Amino acid sequence: MTLRTDILGQDVLLRDAASVDHWNKTVMAFLAHSAATPTHLGALLEAEPEFAMGHAVKGMFYFLLGRREMIAGAEEALQTAKTHLATRPSNTREAAFVEALDVTIKGSPLGSIAAMERILDTNPQDTLAMKISHAVRFMLGDCQGMRRSIERVLPTYDADHVARGYLLGCHAFALEETGDYAKAETAGRMGLGLAADDAWGLHAVAHVYDMTGDSKGGINWLTGREAAWEHCNNFRYHVWWHKALMHLDQGDTETVLDLYDTEIRKDKTDDYRDISNATSLLSRLELEGVSIGNRWEELADLSEKRTEDGCLIFADLHYLLALTGGKRDDAITTMMTRMRRDATDLRNELASVTAHPGIAAAAGLEAFGEADYHTAYLNLARAREAMPNIGGSHAQRDVFARLTIDAAIRAGYHGEAQRLLGDRTKLRAGKNDRYTQARYDLIAQAEAAAPAFLHSAE
Repeated sequence: MTLRTDILGQDVLLRDAASVDHWNKTVMAFLAHSAATPTHLGALLEAEPEFAMGHAVKGMFYFLLGRREMIAGAEEALQTAKTHLATRPSNTREAAFVEALDVTIKGSPLGSIAAMERILDTNPQDTLAMKISHAVRFMLGDCQGMRRSIERVLPTYDADHVARGYLLGCHAFALEETGDYAKAETAGRMGLGLAADDAWGLHAVAHVYDMTGDSKGGINWLTGREAAWEHCNNFRYHVWWHKALMHLDQGDTETVLDLYDTEIRKDKTDDYRDISNATSLLSRLELEGVSIGNRWEELADLSEKRTEDGCLIFADLHYLLALTGGKRDDAITTMMTRMRRDATDLRNELASVTAHPGIAAAAGLEAFGEADYHTAYLNLARAREAMPNIGGSHAQRDVFARLTIDAAIRAGYHGEAQRLLGDRTKLRAGKNDRYTQARYDLIAQAEAAAPAFLHSAE
């Protein structure tokens, strides 16, 4: 076994140059969200099955999929990694990746972040550790932590570091999620200039256009840059989702439905990220009064099979959108029962998020689906301030903000709806988008009609 240096300048214990090449391709593919990532990792582990760090990374990839059936694979990867860590030479980096997987499987994603950050303490240019820390923080909704993590290592990257573009893409996303929109756009554009396949950085700039109310500019930004995300795993569907959101803001619902059918649901997967793209888009369309035909059916069919999943509350709430859209009452009851049970599991750090805001948000979604807007509003409003803790981005969670506002309007809580609209506008750089203006108009119409209705009732 020989101590070698990988493409990031980090030490790896691998047998030969061919193994290092497989590892380098795995790392760079992961940074780019490439569909080829598992292929490269598989080739590495076939060539060098005793590489503990490779198995640890494989296990972390399983965890990031957020699927109950992947846990067994992650546990197997952990045991294999531990075995080889104990029987062959290793280094502190390798041990830290194994530790990260170990604590993650035990229910502590915060522990995995801590392990990655310890690596960055001594190896700040380890972009793989940075990206995994970033990815787990994203799942936890920790935008401030994402930004701190990146900004403490950013000064150590030389202009010619092979992964600087991907680091800037992550920085762009963290800046956007913390409201620093101008800097986020600059960082994202710079990152894409260095790494033309950095779909994460490209999509961070799309977020900026969304959050600053410039949907036309966002469409222009994404159009012609498809090569930056065509190579991706299912993340490519998410970028198409962003483009669909921008067309929705333009009122071009025909294009939205076309993108839904031809790109966003091109492959009918049950990956929670793909389900979240689809369900949140259909929900937005229905709130605008757009008929979506039978599109809920395939999502509800898939989501019925995920009621016992419970890996991420973010996923659960999007499965619930599908189940309410598809009127699957028995499956909704099953999922609500399981969520209440999960909320009491003190072994898992995510249980507190299931307890709050998860239970209230789920009850709100169930009530909204039953047209009980009073109950829907009270529950969604109760969950609202803690919703960032479910993970995802502002843009992804905005579907729940819209449902809260619409529930308030339909239940007659016009003052509360106006306050929520104002808060939403502040978050979005003080810009009113099409949705916001339409809701102010609805409230004005309802209040103007109220005196006439009361007079006629007399």
